[in-house]
Amino acid sequence: MTLNRRDMLRAGVGVASFALTERLFVSPIMSQVAEARAARGYMLPKLPYAADALEPHIDARTMEIHHGKHHATYVENVNKALAEHPQLQQKDPIALLRGIEQVPSDIRQTVINNGGGHVNHSLFWNMMAPNAGGEPTGEVGRAIERAFGGFDKLKTAFNDAGMKRFGSGWAWLVVGRGGNLDVLSTANQDSPFMQGLSPVLGVDVWEHAYYLKYQNRRADYLAAWWNVVNWDYVNELYGQARA
Repeated sequence: MTLNRRDMLRAGVGVASFALTERLFVSPIMSQVAEARAARGYMLPKLPYAADALEPHIDARTMEIHHGKHHATYVENVNKALAEHPQLQQKDPIALLRGIEQVPSDIRQTVINNGGGHVNHSLFWNMMAPNAGGEPTGEVGRAIERAFGGFDKLKTAFNDAGMKRFGSGWAWLVVGRGGNLDVLSTANQDSPFMQGLSPVLGVDVWEHAYYLKYQNRRADYLAAWWNVVNWDYVNELYGQARA
C-alpha cells in the first residue's frame, strides 16, 4: 500500500476498516485505535507522498492547502461535533457514515459534512500516486471491461459525472450491494457509504481541488487527473468491497 499502515490506523481509516463492520474492534490493535480516538478524536493522516509528487498534474500548493487546511478542518470539526458523544467517536468513521441515521439529528449534518470530508479525503490521497495512471490493471480492470465495455467508456461516464456535478462534490466508481461497478456523483462531502455503497475510485470536484492550477477548467483537471490514478490501491479497495 502507498500509505503507511500506522498513519492509516491513526487517521481512523485503517486497512481493516474497509471491511466496514464494527466487529473489527474486537482485535487488540483496533481496540487500541478506538481508545485513542476516544481520547484524541480522529486524526489527519499524512500525505503518502510529497506535496509536489503529483506535478505537473496536481500542483504542490494545491496539495498543501487541500490537505493541510481543508482536510484538517474537516477533522477538527467532526471531532468537535462528536466531543459530547464518545460512543460515536469510538466508531470507525466509515461505520459512522454507514449508520448515519443513528447520529443525533442536531449534529448529523455536521458529521455528514465533516466526517464525510475526512473519509472522502483519506481515500482520495491514496487513490492518487506519483508515476501512476495508465490503463486499469488486475481484477478491477477486468470488472471495468465487463461493466462498461472498456476503460475509455468508464472515463467518459466518470468525467461526465464530474462535469455535471453542479457546485461542489465528487464523482465515484462504486461497488454496489450486488458486487457490480457503477458510476455516480455525490454533492458536497456526502459519502457513498451512506448509501450502502463502497467507493473504489473518486475524484474531488470542489474548486479548492483544482482552482489554483486550472481555474474554471474542470474538464482539464479531470483529464489530467487520470495520470495520477493509483490502480494498485483501487484494486485493493475493489477486492475488499467484493469480499
